[in-house]
Formats: sequence, C-alpha cells, structure tokens
Amino acid sequence: MGTLVMAEGGQFVPPGADSFVLPPIVGGITKPMVLVAISAVLIAAYFVVSTRNLKVVPTKNQFAAEFLYGFSRDSIARDQIGAKDFRPFVPLIFALFTFVLVNNIFGIVPFLQFPTMSKIGFPVALMLVVYVVFHGAGFRRHGFLGYFKHVMFPPGVPKAIYVILAPIEFLQKFVAQPLALAIRVFAAMFAGHLMLLVFILGGEYLLLEASAGFKPISIVAFAFAIALTFVEALIQVLQAYIFALLTANFIGAALSEGH
Repeated sequence: MGTLVMAEGGQFVPPGADSFVLPPIVGGITKPMVLVAISAVLIAAYFVVSTRNLKVVPTKNQFAAEFLYGFSRDSIARDQIGAKDFRPFVPLIFALFTFVLVNNIFGIVPFLQFPTMSKIGFPVALMLVVYVVFHGAGFRRHGFLGYFKHVMFPPGVPKAIYVILAPIEFLQKFVAQPLALAIRVFAAMFAGHLMLLVFILGGEYLLLEASAGFKPISIVAFAFAIALTFVEALIQVLQAYIFALLTANFIGAALSEGH
C-alpha cells in the first residue's frame, strides 16, 4: 500500500521485524517480560479464586476453570499419553496450555496488544522445559541406552536401513521436533501480529496522511484489520492447543513401548 500512495506527509513505511523490538520500560525490563509476569499472576489468581469455593452447581468462573482443566486433562494429556501414564504430566500440559493461550491472546487485548510468543526467546524457553520432561521420561522408562534404541532403531526395519534411518530418527527426535514446537507458535504469532500492524497502520496512514482521493480506502484497511482480529483470535487458541497437544504427544511417544 505504501508503495502505491505518495502522501502529503511522506511515504508509508510498512512495519517489519523492528516493530517487535520494544524499548526497555525500566532498566533491562521490556514490555514482553512484564506481560509474561502478568500472565502468570492472572492465571494463578483466576484459578485460585474460581476454585476457592466449589459448588455442585458451578458458577461461570468455576465452570470455565473446570472446563479448561478437564480439556487439558482428558482431551490432551489422556488421549496423547495414555490412560496408564498421563496423570503425572497433567499439571505441565494444563500449565502450558493456559500460559501459551493467555500470552497469545494478549496480542488482541486493547492497550496490551502484543503476543509475547512472537518473541522467540519465550517459545524456546518453554520448548526447553518440554525437551527435558519428555526425554527425561523416556530415559526413566527405557534406560539410557534403551531409550536411544527406542528412538533410533524402530523394529521391523532391515538392519542395513538403520545406517540411514538411525541418524535421521535421532535428529528428528532430539533436534527437529523440539525446534518445530517453538518455531510453530512463534511464527504464527509473529506473522499474525505483523499482518494486523500492516492494516492498522496502513489505514491510519491513509486516513491521516494520504491525499483526499485515497482517504476512503482507509475504511477498507480498518475493515480488514477487524476481520483479521477475529481470525487471529482463533489462531491464538489453536496454537496454544497445538503446543500442549504436541507436548503430550512427545511424552506419549517417549513412554511408549513401540517406536
């Protein structure tokens, strides 16, 4: 849009990666750091308050809290890890789902308007937690050498194929899958927020800076921004679900007896 419109106040410069580099609020503390801390406090406070006085007929808050927990427990942890082994991992799956969800939704909350998972350091930090948990579970279940055998040497494969297959399986389980877990949520939040910035800032530019003939186009830009906000909300929820689902899937695969 900026390449087509030469405005009275100058040419439109579209947002880019530098739009995600925010100045420190105080010292070395940045807005994403504050939002992560706020999310942890909000999640803890909400579930403490919602479950403090449980009722047979639940209030709206109690129902929402029970639904989120039940969804994390039964639809994610139990389904992916298995009824025999899932219970010790429910707190992790529940915490990851709610934490990623809230931090994603910050991207469309007025005044906050920044998805913290669009800063790669936060997904990577969560990925490292998941990495330790699911490989640790695998080593405990199968033993040190047994786990490497479980990962790298699937049964029923001709031995000659292991020369090629074993390194691929190792890289997939120890490098590619964990990196993809972090990059997936980061890329979705980064791209979604960037698209919103393009339409919002582009609409503002057309409205305030462009010549009179182009000002009505700002309505189209703002309409796209509103529509994309709803799409982004759906993606934010889906990415939180996918992150928790893949975490449970990795744990289940590490604990399984078969490959």
